[in-house]
Amino acid sequence: MRKIFLTLLILASYIMNSQGQNSNKAVEKYEILPFGSIKPSGWIKEQMQKDIDGFVGNLDKLVPDLINDPIYSSGRLHKNSEVKDLGNNKEGDTEGSEQYKWWNSETQSNWWDGYIRNVILLNDKAGLKKVENYIQEVLKTQDEDGYIGIYDKELRYKFNSENGELWSKTTMYRGLLAYYQYTNDKKVWNVIVKAVDNVMTNYPINNSSPYSSGKEFNGGVSHGLTFTDVLDKMYQITGDTKYTNYALFLFQDFSKTYQSEKDVQLENILNPNYKLQSHGVHTYEHLRPLIVAAYASNNKELQKALEIYIQRIEKSTTLTGGANGDEWIAERIADASHTGYEYCSLHELMDSYTVLLQKQGNPKTAEAIETIFYNAAQGSRNPDHSCIAYLKTDNSFEMEGTKNGEVEPNRNQTRYKYSPAHQDVAVCCNPNAGRITPYFLEKSWLKESENVLVNVLLLPNTVETKIQNQTVKIETITEYPYQNKLTYKISNPNYAQFILKIRKPSWAIATITKEHYTIENEFLVINRPFAKEDTIEIEFKAKVQIKEDWNNEKYFSYGPLLYAKPIEAIEQKGKSYFTNFDDLTYKPKNNNRFKFVEDNHASFSDSKIVIKAKNRTTNQIESITLIPFGKTILRQVSF
Repeated sequence: MRKIFLTLLILASYIMNSQGQNSNKAVEKYEILPFGSIKPSGWIKEQMQKDIDGFVGNLDKLVPDLINDPIYSSGRLHKNSEVKDLGNNKEGDTEGSEQYKWWNSETQSNWWDGYIRNVILLNDKAGLKKVENYIQEVLKTQDEDGYIGIYDKELRYKFNSENGELWSKTTMYRGLLAYYQYTNDKKVWNVIVKAVDNVMTNYPINNSSPYSSGKEFNGGVSHGLTFTDVLDKMYQITGDTKYTNYALFLFQDFSKTYQSEKDVQLENILNPNYKLQSHGVHTYEHLRPLIVAAYASNNKELQKALEIYIQRIEKSTTLTGGANGDEWIAERIADASHTGYEYCSLHELMDSYTVLLQKQGNPKTAEAIETIFYNAAQGSRNPDHSCIAYLKTDNSFEMEGTKNGEVEPNRNQTRYKYSPAHQDVAVCCNPNAGRITPYFLEKSWLKESENVLVNVLLLPNTVETKIQNQTVKIETITEYPYQNKLTYKISNPNYAQFILKIRKPSWAIATITKEHYTIENEFLVINRPFAKEDTIEIEFKAKVQIKEDWNNEKYFSYGPLLYAKPIEAIEQKGKSYFTNFDDLTYKPKNNNRFKFVEDNHASFSDSKIVIKAKNRTTNQIESITLIPFGKTILRQVSF
């Protein structure tokens, strides 16, 4: 009997250790649905299809040498590898050339991640076949020990300078995980597990320093902190806290080593005099590792650091959600005219907020996510052509390469234009523009418990999930954010019993519905039996609001959208890639600027806001029309 007891005790101990149990891990508010559970509909689906028909689906043809570089296979980097010619203008860049060796891994893997997710959500048959071929080629690159990456055996895991080891893995593995969740292909899963285990074996927890890389610029090393994205997703799938424990170790190692991108280092966060200064993309993506570390340990110091870091980011963000950084934050507070934001930063900050929302559940975070996606991100797309702005400002008075005509010393600035690739700078923003919509969709519905389904982000979509082991499907029919009516068509063939929560936006002055509901933490809670086929109709009433930014400039909003005065412009073509894919710049037809007046008579009608404002040139009060910020190219949004 004693022998049996000892055997059971040893087995129990083994299970606890193998699962990496951590009693200090903080409780997460919501559960993520598997990728592919939420599909787009309405205008968002139409926009995604245009992207697949446009630059998102054709980037491998626009920059074939970058996308098709066999950097993960026959072209792995070795000690004699030369710096690659990526077709970009390096004039004025001071970060060093070593980064250009790994750049193609980021470009192609971030593009594949977005492409995989888009074609899955659109059920694009040709795209899915293309993805299947890509996945099979990736699986072939795995070494016997599990390694999938961009370095040969002599270099991997043995760095003391700039490298892309963890970053190249992060960008690829995120796409692999999305594909696995969609297909439930165990072969793919086993490859991912083995690849992640290979990292943890070669950088053993608490007994190595993955982020030690000398004292020079190490942007690729710093990007690699987002390997915690992979670890967090592995935890979400398995419940195994060995992944979040390892994420905590990575954050701690990052904090104690030299980093050129240092905003998120714990010592700097806890220094009350420190101001954000790093490359914006790093600063905003690094919010995710901090979140994962804080929830992995439930450490009060990390929880406090998370609160401070979010407050600093808020001061660095415009009212449209524009994440300051053109490309460095440089200790500046966000400004409507004088601080630009990178499309990469928009995606990274939005994605970081979705992780925060899933773990923390604060409806304020949901609104920040919507603000970025519906305003700054839409406002950095060209509404008439398939291309995006690499850098953009809230007040966009011209788009001719420079920031509203400002001259930047020692820099040949060309980022303020629209392009399907931006190869003259770096092909990073366009791949991220292909990722942003699928990532936005993925967190729009979350589970609070087995029978509580929560609609945290409002948009046209269809969600399908299991409740009480029964399939429930909900289609959200809406033009949101351009209209604020939502119809939920519920298919519940087996009469599953569940509670539905729908976020009530803070701007809503009234809620119109026939449903009986209660309010809990700014969510409408609908708790009633749902029929086999059921419908819920809700309308959120809004009014014109005047918002003030950090510089006391005024913005006009209605519902979730900011509104801007469009500026007529002359469109000029630059580099042409092939038919309908061109670099575009915009020169204003006039230089009129308008000033806020208290007696502005703001009114909303027919999807427009009409206000009175003072023309700074004539000093006359004029009536001007504002349209949704996301539908503009040149514009004035702050007054």
